[in-house]
Amino acid sequence: MEQSTSTAPPLNLNLLRTFLAVHRTGSFTAAARLLGLSQPAVTTQVRSLEQQLGRELFERQSRGVIPSPFADELASEAAAPLKALAALSGREGVHGGGISAPVHLGGPAEVICALVLPALAPVIERGVRLSVTFGMTDQLLQEIRSGRHDLVISTYRPRGRGLIANPLSDEEFLLVAAPVWAERIGGSRRLDSDGPSALQDVPLVAFAEDLPILRRYWRHVFGTRLTARAAITVLDLRGVLAAVAAGAGVTVLPRYLCADHLANGTLVLLRRPEDSPINTGYLVERLDSNSDPHVAIVRDRLLEVGRTW
Repeated sequence: MEQSTSTAPPLNLNLLRTFLAVHRTGSFTAAARLLGLSQPAVTTQVRSLEQQLGRELFERQSRGVIPSPFADELASEAAAPLKALAALSGREGVHGGGISAPVHLGGPAEVICALVLPALAPVIERGVRLSVTFGMTDQLLQEIRSGRHDLVISTYRPRGRGLIANPLSDEEFLLVAAPVWAERIGGSRRLDSDGPSALQDVPLVAFAEDLPILRRYWRHVFGTRLTARAAITVLDLRGVLAAVAAGAGVTVLPRYLCADHLANGTLVLLRRPEDSPINTGYLVERLDSNSDPHVAIVRDRLLEVGRTW
């Protein structure tokens, strides 16, 4: 007699859609709003899927959930097939009803708020919905690989397969301070003659404790290593800008963020090097995002407008 073989039953597509919504939003409550379901219904569906798989998918926390490595792998494998099925069946949204699924976009808070969101305002009239996440590039790239994001603004070109990176825009970095500090320092003439020693008694305002932007500027423009510590550290360049404009000290900022303050005189450019430090930003997408028309609309709009930033 032949031995009978048993196979696991196919996974319910509705459970997978609910799982992907939780994985993308990082919250049962947010997923419920996205899907048009109650929060208990979402919880029940995720638990049902966990029982079918025999694996825990999310670690519950007070402010949402964290996906397990297995959940990240499942999301990466399931996202593209579900999108293809939705397209074949004429479903524009996650849960039907003619409501389009949002395009999940991640990037640095400063770039998103100052440049990206204003640029994307016109696409909303075309029926595009956006779900925006702020974060650091390393984490966002991990999340786009697992299917949590459709597009990511990256501060460097990612390596590895499965992602497409298009150059988006170049950031020019400027050494700036409030007028009161520019006067104390002696302006750009003293910096031209004395170099970075003119700044040795000036408080530094930085994005992070290791002063990545300041250190790069010192190395590129002054040809020396910066060893000072920051007087203020703010993990958001908008906070750095606010502190320096108020007279807290000196910093290095991308031109797009401080151009208005330079124009109205609340900030002063301390150095005009012939070759300012430049950093290229990239718009990153997964290979399987090409079939989503709304992702394409957002991508094409950003690549078009990014050339003017």
